[in-house]
This record gives sequence, structure tokens and C-alpha cells, in this order.
Amino acid sequence: MPAIDFHRTLPGYQPTPLRDVPALAAELGVGRVLVKEESSRLGLPSFKVLGASYATARALAERFGLPAATLDTVRSAVRGSTVRLYAATDGNHGRAVAHVAGLVGAAATIYYPPGITEAAKKAIGAEGAQAVEVDGTYDDVVARAAADADADPDAVLVQDTSWPGYTEVPQWIVDGYATLCLETDDQLAALGVAGPDLVIVPVGVGSFAQAVVSHYRSSGADGGTLLAVEPDRAAGLVASLRAGKPVTAPPGETIMTGLNCGTVSALAWPVLRDGLDGAVTVSDDQAAAAVDDLARLGVDSGPCGAATLAAARLVLGRSGWREAIGLRSDAVVLLLSTEGRAANPVPEGRV
Repeated sequence: MPAIDFHRTLPGYQPTPLRDVPALAAELGVGRVLVKEESSRLGLPSFKVLGASYATARALAERFGLPAATLDTVRSAVRGSTVRLYAATDGNHGRAVAHVAGLVGAAATIYYPPGITEAAKKAIGAEGAQAVEVDGTYDDVVARAAADADADPDAVLVQDTSWPGYTEVPQWIVDGYATLCLETDDQLAALGVAGPDLVIVPVGVGSFAQAVVSHYRSSGADGGTLLAVEPDRAAGLVASLRAGKPVTAPPGETIMTGLNCGTVSALAWPVLRDGLDGAVTVSDDQAAAAVDDLARLGVDSGPCGAATLAAARLVLGRSGWREAIGLRSDAVVLLLSTEGRAANPVPEGRV
């Protein structure tokens, strides 16, 4: 079953809004700025549940030998079993996995680093998951989750990054994210827009960006200019692009906690390397200002999602960069805002 068909069967499914923001178009000197707002997605304040739900259903269907990965068939198979979902997170993915575990009746253990917000920690626990804090970086947390899952015969690891020997579930997560792109296509068509001229996507481990790049580069389509954005304190993709190979950039502290990842997913790397037109980094201050400005304009965005506006301001405000990417004055800019403020509150005093 295609991911979007699966998502349409979930309780409360509806496409998230595509916000037309004329004030930003005037500021940036383009024809239109459209923001895909993921502040409320299937009951959660982030897009992550798209990947977590689809991958979990596929993984459990395979585990129990089910003919179809639907919510009802998976829930029936899980009933009476001791299966447990495992995941590492820097906030939104773990909460999404915990939420899906509740939907299908499975137990869940979610691992996270100390640096995620207290709100994110409480939200994971509120979903009914066992929450485990791991001292170290996000990569350390992923390693711990994978090791514990490997030691548990009832475990299903639902991780949104890949490494050698672990690629099937991460690819299903990427496939789940494609629903967001397909919704956006329909919304653009309803506005009479053939397609965006510039798409800006935030990058953590890169799985969402992999879905976006795959969508806009599919079937030989040009898909406009594709730009990635990372925190300047966790820029694993930029470091890898500069090196011409995957490298780890040790992450520091950032309010963009959902992007605080130092290593790009092995599955995502070749897609991003070959499909992106560029990648930039933004500071916490730039992201925080974008959160506040978007809120004034009626768009609910947390720091990770608002990083796309910060990147647009950086690129379109710098001499020569607009010309370098061939962006016309009537261009359509698509900002993919991946979370609401409830998912990742900006620390008090930052805006």
C-alpha cells in the first residue's frame, strides 16, 4: 500500500496547510512564499509521525507475516504479543514512535540525549513510552537504542537513520514522508502553481530531505532549486559535502534540537549529494527570529521548521546568490516547516 493511502486510513488524517505569506514574498523580493505548516499532523506537532506510522506498520506486518500493513491488521496481530518498539530521538521522532505504539497496542522504549527540551521529554512519557536518557551525542543515543533492540528478541527498531545492515525501516520512513510532498503538489495545483522554483528543507540525519529530493528529482524532473539548511552547530551535511564523502561533525548545543545530528544517514547521503543544489547553515538567533516573525504572520513554526525562513533570508539577501541560482522576481519559494512551536519551544529570552 502506498504511504499516502495508508495515511488516509489513520484517524484524523487530513493534509496540513500550505500557507501563502505575501509579507515574506515582499521581504524576499519574490512572487510568492508558501509555507507547508506541520504544526498539527495526526494529533502531533510535527511531520515525523508520517514516517513513524508507515514504517512501524510495514515492520510489524513483516514481523507477523501479515498480507497487508493496515492499522487494523497490525493492531490485531500485536494484541497479546510482547513486541516492543525501540527508537532514538532528539525529540519529534521518538514521540511519534511512542504515539504509534499506542495506536497499535505495542510497548515502546525511546532513548534521547540530555539536550532535548523538557517539553519533549514529558511529551514522550505522556505517550506511554518508557523513556531513557543517554549521556552523549545523538549518535551515541542511536547506538544505544540499536544495541538494546538487538538484545531483545521482541524488539522492532524504528529508526530514522540508516547504517550498513539497517536500511529497510529507514527507507520505509522516507517513503512515509513522501505523503507531505504529494499533498503539497495537490495544494500547489489548486493555487494554479505548476511547481516551486526554490524549495528549502531542514536537515537532521537527512531522511526527510532524502524524501524531498527524491520527489523533486524523480523521473528526470527539474524540480526547481533544492536547498538544505542545518544548524551551524550541527552541520554534518555541509561538512560531508565539503569533504566529498560522509563525515561526522560533532554537534553542539542548539535550539534546533530536532536537527542536532552530526552524521547523515547512509541512505540519504548519495541522494542529497547528487540532488541538492546547495546547503547552508543558520544560527540559533536567526532561527529564533524566524519563529517569532512567522508567528506574527499567522504561521506556527518551531526552530527546526523556521530554519527554512532563516535560510531564505540568508540566500536571497546575500549579494550574488539570487543570481547564482537563477531566481526570478516572480519566483515561487516553498518553505517546509517541519514542526510547530509546541514540538520544540524556543527557550525564554531568545525572541
